[in-house]
Amino acid sequence: MSTERVRITKRIVDGLSADGTDRFLWDSDVIGFGLRISPAGKLVYVLQYRIEGRQRRFKIGPHGSPWTPEAARSEAQSLLGKIVDGIDPQQEKIAERKELTLADLSEIYLNETLFTAKESSVRQARNNIENHILPLLGKRRVSKIERSDIEQMLRDIAAGKTARTLKKGHRRLSRVRGGKGAANQCVTTISAMLGVAVERKLRPDNPAIGVRKFPGKKMERFLSPAELARLGEALAAAASLGVESQYAIAALRLLVLTGCRKNEILKLKHSYIDRYHRCLRLPDSKTGAKVVHLGGPAMRIIAMVPRVEGNPYLLPGKKDGTHVTDLQAVWVRIRKTAGLEDVRIHDLRHSFASIGAATGDSMLIIGALLGHRSAKTTERYTHLSDHPLKSAAERISDEIARCLGEGLEVVAANDTMPGDPLEAYWAVDSENESLPSDPVLGAVIRTQWLDTRAAALLLGFTVGTMQTYRWMGTGPAFRKIGRRIVYSADALTAWAKSQGRELQAMAA
Repeated sequence: MSTERVRITKRIVDGLSADGTDRFLWDSDVIGFGLRISPAGKLVYVLQYRIEGRQRRFKIGPHGSPWTPEAARSEAQSLLGKIVDGIDPQQEKIAERKELTLADLSEIYLNETLFTAKESSVRQARNNIENHILPLLGKRRVSKIERSDIEQMLRDIAAGKTARTLKKGHRRLSRVRGGKGAANQCVTTISAMLGVAVERKLRPDNPAIGVRKFPGKKMERFLSPAELARLGEALAAAASLGVESQYAIAALRLLVLTGCRKNEILKLKHSYIDRYHRCLRLPDSKTGAKVVHLGGPAMRIIAMVPRVEGNPYLLPGKKDGTHVTDLQAVWVRIRKTAGLEDVRIHDLRHSFASIGAATGDSMLIIGALLGHRSAKTTERYTHLSDHPLKSAAERISDEIARCLGEGLEVVAANDTMPGDPLEAYWAVDSENESLPSDPVLGAVIRTQWLDTRAAALLLGFTVGTMQTYRWMGTGPAFRKIGRRIVYSADALTAWAKSQGRELQAMAA
């Protein structure tokens, strides 16, 4: 929240514009008096104050008649006088207007109930309220809202009645589309708001409870061993040819080997990695702080990622001090190459769980590895020691790497080497030609990949001949990585043998 203070005048207010964020402009004359600029550009005068040890924010009114900067400042001074006398303006307002509108209740919900919630949760709730709920039910009295009103809201949002385009600043637009998914989210949000109304005795019941939502899409896609093998092949080829960012490739490998959520890997800092205990100590996640236990293959990937001096993130972005963000574009190309176009990034997490179930691990162990939390399972997690979790992480990641057709050499869990217990496992002898150099999901690439020109030289053809073979569908098997056509050395050797051709010697 900005701490900059200026005297709020009409000239300053008229020069304000939306920039897509929720921000405040605080007055230099009256402490606590300010102007809130919503992401959509709505201007509202507020007074922020403390009373009985609690911080409160009182909505004076929207900019415009009758609330000019001077009128709102005068009202703020009057309210501060009441506060000195021990009167809470917010409580007084509630007492005077027991018949709050849903718009009033939304301010209480966002500013007080969600005061300690995650920023992402507050942002999602605010979007649901401002984009959908308030345009449909904002003027309705809280005590008059019925179940039929919420059901009608659900249908209207799903039908796109609240869809519109909002200007978010210079050359920036926000498109509100609605739909069934947004409708379901809004029912959840309004139910939470009306729950607050029940707690504060503004109404006796919550009519949103029991409202039937639209059926959600069951996205339980997970990769089979054969599909994991194709994914590993595509990642290996992309890494060998350098057609994708090495950090993006590492991110995808870690996602499938750890079962972590996307942002837990993309925002992973070096300081979160406990190499000795082979785990990630995340200070925050969707379910709060947690420890993610890792298998040897995942630790090897982490060790192989080049470090950028001065950047705290394991997977640095293009700008200094940032991390990889655009993983979706890389994933779209990789999954297309692997023939997995219906697979989402989050399905890699599902695949981790499915491999764990297939190898005999209990749902309790898998839930702990994935960081799931619920009222029923949290107590059972407390008695688990680290050892079964480490063992499960090791087995799952090893099984995934095995499906990729890669040999693994894992250090025993009871290794008592001084310092880092994986030091020997990570060591790769670059002089030994039998050890390839690039890791694939915890192992190393054993397949050599060649582009069209190199493949043509190996077979003694021209590039044009290779293109003709591809067009006719009679040549060696190939893959498309990004915009490049590549061949595996194994496929070229097999095809040449079937044609009775000898491979040409290639210059070093």
